[in-house]
Amino acid sequence: MLVFSVHPNVSQGCQGGCATCSDYNGCLSCKPRLFFVLERIGMKQIGVCLSSCPSGYYGTRYPDINKCAKCKADCDTCFTRNFCTKCKSGFYLYSGKCLEKCPDGLEANNHTMECTSIVHCEASEWSPWSPCTKKGKTCGFKRGNEVRVREIVQHPSARGNPCPATSESRKCIVQRKRCQKEGKGKKNREEKRKKSNKDESKETRQESKGRAARRQNREQRENNSKTQPKKRKAPNKEQNLAPIDTAH
Repeated sequence: MLVFSVHPNVSQGCQGGCATCSDYNGCLSCKPRLFFVLERIGMKQIGVCLSSCPSGYYGTRYPDINKCAKCKADCDTCFTRNFCTKCKSGFYLYSGKCLEKCPDGLEANNHTMECTSIVHCEASEWSPWSPCTKKGKTCGFKRGNEVRVREIVQHPSARGNPCPATSESRKCIVQRKRCQKEGKGKKNREEKRKKSNKDESKETRQESKGRAARRQNREQRENNSKTQPKKRKAPNKEQNLAPIDTAH
């Protein structure tokens, strides 16, 4: 129950949301929807009216007045006196309560200052084994190594089980084969390319010679046909024969 030492001069025309007030006690009652709270200034308490309760207080509404009441000592903000929403430094929030130590099966989260479930590490399935290699090569040896890997799909919390290894290797044996020298292989490829280009050039030259020869023969035949005289038509022997005199 709020008890004031009320000054005889009570005013009805107050400022700052007060419905009634006095010079000594400040607000005595608030306008509708506002919360009444006492603020301490030195050895004196002054009543003020606010639209929401300050940190460390929670609001309660009654038919005649809306008041701000204090949260518990270990609670920074609360919904009711028995349900905290944020704890003060050094305490961890769990189910609306502020605890110095989290219950078994939970761990303290120093970032959110809450008691949270313990999360263990989870890894994916192993990948297939890689080809057998030695010093990055797959030839020129008989014994090598092959590896397989997996990924972390869930990282652990502070008290969770640590993650396992994400890669494994083992010895392997392969049928030994010679490695083709890089320089020799490159040289062979270059020689094949040059030979191919040479053959193509040779075929092109032969085709050009063939076309030139055919064109020359055609021109020669045309020239010969122009220079040779035309053959005269032979006279008809029967027309040139004189008639035979049979009178003798």
